[in-house]
Amino acid sequence: MEEQQATIVAIVTMKQENIKGGGAPVFITESKDDLQKVSNSLEKIMDASAHQIHENTMIIVAR
Repeated sequence: MEEQQATIVAIVTMKQENIKGGGAPVFITESKDDLQKVSNSLEKIMDASAHQIHENTMIIVAR
């Protein structure tokens, strides 16, 4: 069986100070509504999955 690997392809957050390191583009939003809209758009555009890891931060994951 082939092993699947997930990759974080983007981060969407309302709190830029919570993001450390790099490797994935970071999108900063000003409201929870915008957080959801941007995450949903990136999810569709990148054919990926959006996951909430904190009330103010979403990650977009490709498989």
